Amino acid sequence: MRTARVITTAPGTRAEAFGPVEWGLLASIGLMWGSSFVFIAEGLEAFEPGLVAFLRIALGTATVALARRARRPVAREDWGRIAVLGLVWMAAPLLLFPIAQQWIDSSLAGMLNGAMPLFAALTAAFLLRRAPRAVQIVGLVLGFTGVAAIVSPAVRGASVTALGAALVILATVLYGMAANMAVPLQQRYGAIPVVLRAQIVALLAVLPFAIAAIPGSTFKWSSALAMVPLGAGGTGLAFLAMATLVGRAGATRGAVAIYFIPVVATILGVVLRNESVELLQLGGLALVLLSAWLTSRRDR
Repeated sequence: MRTARVITTAPGTRAEAFGPVEWGLLASIGLMWGSSFVFIAEGLEAFEPGLVAFLRIALGTATVALARRARRPVAREDWGRIAVLGLVWMAAPLLLFPIAQQWIDSSLAGMLNGAMPLFAALTAAFLLRRAPRAVQIVGLVLGFTGVAAIVSPAVRGASVTALGAALVILATVLYGMAANMAVPLQQRYGAIPVVLRAQIVALLAVLPFAIAAIPGSTFKWSSALAMVPLGAGGTGLAFLAMATLVGRAGATRGAVAIYFIPVVATILGVVLRNESVELLQLGGLALVLLSAWLTSRRDR
């Protein structure tokens, strides 16, 4: 019974089709989280995974704390929910991904992460006791298919172990659960107070891993500077945008923003690293865009 009280969700406050605000939030989330992989890779050049996770959460927390509404009070009855949110949305996944990538390639990890909207929809269906609309189900499936097509060139020949894949899938399941938990909390208090308190919990949770990572880490200015956009943007502003989006649109429709992460990563690879794009990837991009349009339609 305790789990049922802590893990809750709610429909979005806006059942209409996505408007400029929702599309703007979706685009900003895709841009910030899609570019995060570049900064993570740079950070890992000098810092161990536990230290990267701690630094990005610390900078994200500092960024959110600057907001005027950060100190808005939260009812005692929701402290436990926010603490769990900090663990399942931030602390655990931000540690699981770099650990898993010791055994599987980042491209495969990115594709598995694309299943997050599917897990978010399953969790919402269980908690709300209702299935998504048929058009939303089609959109979610098409979106994951598009993600698989976009990252498929990098996945070919990728190394994989059962443990690495299992850790990424676990992180993805936690993301889907967290997207649902964030909905009623954001609707009650706004994104800023909820995200700030969740990040403080996550910061304390990963602190032991950061301390253990110090002996194996070195210092490089490029790695240190990469933590600034990764923390302020990818861990501060991006979580605020995601919490706001799922609060307005609900977890099932809001989670479609995750499909745009590999889209942004692919575009950055072309622009910054002169990588080529295959026809299959262009087809995947079209599927992701179609998925977003279908999923964003008016909810019942």
